[in-house]
Amino acid sequence: MVRLRVRRIGNSLGIVLPAAAVQELRVKEGNALFLTRAPGGCFLITPHDPDFADAVNAAKSVSTRYRNALRKLAK
Repeated sequence: MVRLRVRRIGNSLGIVLPAAAVQELRVKEGNALFLTRAPGGCFLITPHDPDFADAVNAAKSVSTRYRNALRKLAK
């Protein structure tokens, strides 16, 4: 566990991620991170957009259900 401090950055508040966390998340300056609420009153920081993952899962469901129709449309 790493203790982080909230700091003033311009007119906002922010945290500085340790180098090990940056490497693990595979992010660099300018990349987007997503903060989502997790069970138990916790928060999750991830480089992956959860809304995009939901859209991909929906597309997979449609492509499986309508596979034959999509093949015919592709011709």
